[in-house]
Amino acid sequence: MGLSDRTQQRMQGVREEIDALDSDLLELLNRRAELSLEVGRIKRDDPGVIFKPFRERDVLEKLRTNSRGPLPEEHLRSIYREIFSSSRSLQRPQRVAYLGPEGTFSYFAGIQFLGHSVEYLPQKDLHGVIRSVHARECELGVIPLENSLHGTVGQSLDLFLRYEVFINAELFCRISHSLLTGEKRLADITTVYSHPQPLAQCGEWLRLNLPNARIIPTESTAAAARRVCDEKGAAAIGHGNLAERLGLTVLASAIEDQPDNWTRFVVVGPVPADQEGRDKTSMLFTLPDKSGSLAQVLNILAREGINMKKLESRPLRGEKWQYVFFVDVECDLGHEDYQQLVDELKHACHSLRILGSYPAGQYFDVARTADASDTITAE
Repeated sequence: MGLSDRTQQRMQGVREEIDALDSDLLELLNRRAELSLEVGRIKRDDPGVIFKPFRERDVLEKLRTNSRGPLPEEHLRSIYREIFSSSRSLQRPQRVAYLGPEGTFSYFAGIQFLGHSVEYLPQKDLHGVIRSVHARECELGVIPLENSLHGTVGQSLDLFLRYEVFINAELFCRISHSLLTGEKRLADITTVYSHPQPLAQCGEWLRLNLPNARIIPTESTAAAARRVCDEKGAAAIGHGNLAERLGLTVLASAIEDQPDNWTRFVVVGPVPADQEGRDKTSMLFTLPDKSGSLAQVLNILAREGINMKKLESRPLRGEKWQYVFFVDVECDLGHEDYQQLVDELKHACHSLRILGSYPAGQYFDVARTADASDTITAE
């Protein structure tokens, strides 16, 4: 039964109003684009990074505060993520390095934070990501730093020691896994491919449901999914949306043993973020080999009421039984108010390097997005 004439007239009136609003929005978006181009012309000779996480955060916060609804906050953020992405690309084309291939969580973490109007360049390993940013072949890079279940990605910390790059932003992505295959039944699965971390995160499910299957590690879940496309009896563990991209079937979803699984990613650049009001600071330091040296550093921070969010030691490459400490603190050590404190820390340490001050991270449920995939603690 069709709509009544009166209902159809109401619907037509609403559609005409929507069409008129779309025309107004289009004009406003083009005006905004013109202003973005003007910003690009003004900054033509500025070698700094176009990405301004503090400015974007402040704009979003103001919009969220002023929004009267019913547009959900999540939708508002998604819309402006792409507006910001377009604006940055109009000012200067952006190249972003990530741990590839396309379809990894690093890739989709970048999209969630930086939008689609970016040239994403896959790298075969984390070293390639950091090196390309350091060499300014890419303006930004996206790397995993730690996982809520498996801890720090040690290689990422080691690379901060080798290359002078800086953390500009952080984001947290929830991880969820699915079983992807061209087969129709679990009974037909004889081989399972994935990165070692997802295999470990889904170990109990595999033991209960595919106890006789061969488990074969691959360099990433995206590579695993591509591998099973033409292999009979094979399945991959990865994000469910890879199935649609590759013509596979999701035989089981949310197969991770621990559902509350998050990876912390950081956006790195060749220079520090250049705005005050930053929420967090990360730093690396080494200490004199003497009693109380670590306590001295901790006491300096405690004396100033600075909350430490993370403290971890890593072996110092090339120096037997020597260690480097990675620390996150809840303050902006780049602010001039902390200059004396930083000088005091430098005096207490053998070496000290500020990795960056940046806004506290946003949380993204990448497992629910329309285009997400691959996970890692180290992908």
